[in-house]
Amino acid sequence: MGKFEINILGCGSALPTLRHYPSTQILNIRDNLFMIDCGEGAQMQFRRMRLKFTRLEHIFLSHLHGDHCFGLIGMISTFSLMGRTGELVVHAHPQAESVFRPQLDFFCRDLPFTVRFEPVLPGRSEVIYEDRSIKVTSLPMIHRVPCSGFLFEEKPAMRHLLGDMVKFYDIPVYRRAEIKAGADYVTPDGETIPNARLTTAAAPPLRYAYCSDTAYNEALLPAIEGVDMLYHEATFGDDAEELARLTCHSTARQAAIIARKASVKQLLLGHFSARYEDEQPLLAQAGEEFSPCMLAKEGLKIVLGK
Repeated sequence: MGKFEINILGCGSALPTLRHYPSTQILNIRDNLFMIDCGEGAQMQFRRMRLKFTRLEHIFLSHLHGDHCFGLIGMISTFSLMGRTGELVVHAHPQAESVFRPQLDFFCRDLPFTVRFEPVLPGRSEVIYEDRSIKVTSLPMIHRVPCSGFLFEEKPAMRHLLGDMVKFYDIPVYRRAEIKAGADYVTPDGETIPNARLTTAAAPPLRYAYCSDTAYNEALLPAIEGVDMLYHEATFGDDAEELARLTCHSTARQAAIIARKASVKQLLLGHFSARYEDEQPLLAQAGEEFSPCMLAKEGLKIVLGK
């Protein structure tokens, strides 16, 4: 498998602080960049983390609250100033185009590239993007406005040929692709060589789930079962569990319970409320329910599958 890197540009919630930028992440999957949410300051953080603007072709917006999308127009304007020509695709709630198109028409006239909005229908889980390497599926969240999470999954790779076996059986080049796909090899003499003797299994596909903003939601469990990393909002601590319920957010402990019940490999906490000057108590509360877990922070890079 190739590179699968998570870059945290922002992990705060709605009220700005000096500690955190609003929600924004960049996934670097085989040197193709995918943005998840686009809060204020996203393009500045993009530069600070030395990511390449030219590699970004798809932006996924979870919902139309400002802390998840106020950075979009500024970033598109910057793309125009840089002379971008390639299409930019924004995957978002069906209302997104009616919200942003007038702003684009006013602030970003005569764009040298196309901005295409692809609707993400709330309340359902479906494949919303797919290429040769990955698949992205929407995940219904429970929030005050329609909101979707995202599951990024690598597609299974072909098996690896054993070079010494290829030479020993003198396997012709035109037969190797089908063997990598799992077929046995029949020699010119009619002997069947089992695939397991000729290949080794590829690394398991990597899976990353982004779940923000949402109340505690066990309906997510089947979709995120066993993911390599779960990013789950942890807006509040135990002290504000009732506030979390009223605002359709989660506590750090609730995020960890979801991680435990879904048997995920790692938990990443984020979307922290401005009320907390120190998120270590949130990490401690989550740690009582699940491990390993960590706090998101600006500038953090996580490489899956190392």
